[in-house]
Amino acid sequence: MTDIVDQQTRSRMMSGIRGKNTRPELALRRALHARGFRFRLHSGKVHGRPDLILPKHRAVVFVHGCFWHRHEGCRYATAPATRPEFWLAKFDANVARDSAVRKRLLEDGWRMATVWECTLRKPEQVEASTETLSIWLRSEELQIEIGDNNARQS
Repeated sequence: MTDIVDQQTRSRMMSGIRGKNTRPELALRRALHARGFRFRLHSGKVHGRPDLILPKHRAVVFVHGCFWHRHEGCRYATAPATRPEFWLAKFDANVARDSAVRKRLLEDGWRMATVWECTLRKPEQVEASTETLSIWLRSEELQIEIGDNNARQS
């Protein structure tokens, strides 16, 4: 199968994808800040450069894109039809890196939350995800994953 755009256009499109300060991340940050949570952003002092670091709660939060981090069972974790070997290797490397980062953070004594982008698409989803995250932050639980495997596109 061939791509619907030329290689130069595809390259330009892919280079526009951001790794931090994404729309889902900004929505979650605004909602957490409104609830009184204070955090640091993308600090290189913490392994894996988490999206949010809440030192007071000894917790880190990753806002993962369903496509790039392979949210299992999610409709947004599709695979491109072109160059399947390349994409499989890329996705496998992302998942392996996520696993290594998670293991290291837990060993270093951090609590860890993963919030999937599919749960941050609509304002009511952001509110529900923030509520769940707020409860977790005040708990003693080590890990939480907030994801909606039945995400619907609007």
